[in-house]
Amino acid sequence: MSNVVLDAAGLVKRYSEGVGELEVLSGINLRLHAGDTLAIVGASGCGKSTLLNLLGGLDTPSAGVVSVAGQLLTSLSEKERGIQRNRHMGFIYQFHHLLPEFSALENVAMPLLIRDEAPKVATARAEEMLDAVGLSARLSHRPATLSGGERQRVAIARALVTRPSIVFADEPTGNLDERTATQVQDLMLELNRRYGVALLIVTHDPGFAARCAMQRELHDGRLAPAASTPLR
Repeated sequence: MSNVVLDAAGLVKRYSEGVGELEVLSGINLRLHAGDTLAIVGASGCGKSTLLNLLGGLDTPSAGVVSVAGQLLTSLSEKERGIQRNRHMGFIYQFHHLLPEFSALENVAMPLLIRDEAPKVATARAEEMLDAVGLSARLSHRPATLSGGERQRVAIARALVTRPSIVFADEPTGNLDERTATQVQDLMLELNRRYGVALLIVTHDPGFAARCAMQRELHDGRLAPAASTPLR
């Protein structure tokens, strides 16, 4: 159990709708270990992003519990969840969400500076991660001067610079052309192997999902095995 990085049990999410409630997620159970790769697939609007937000502590469930790196998120205050996210989780989105006024190096160093790392340490770690994603020649470039694929590589470096236990990725290649998307997928899976970080991907891309060791389909608020995919 020592290498369990994500453990979710009985997750339910309901929203008020008029005089009643809409249950988006119903009794989700999920466990990931260090180095696992899992793709969650499903139709648009089925609740994939909602699930990711619950697992990452960005939202709270109506019922059930989530633990990341041994810490029960549902028992923490909002500030404490923020600290846990900074130390143990990385996030990658379809749109890079880089800060436009800062360089690639400054964007990647930001999570470390937020946790009060010494600027020299933060800069050195950011340089290391940008080199790992093949952008050592783009350290001083701002997002507007980078290609779409390069911006997403910076976002990946930012997600990994804190050495998280798990990275949550929501359609991380959905805004890229096919060739660039494949390159970014290659990079994410290589970094997963290199650093042993668990990778949970929400994607509409069946090809990307098939490259993950495990796939689950979200349907009618529940997670089911994807076709012909053994579950852990």
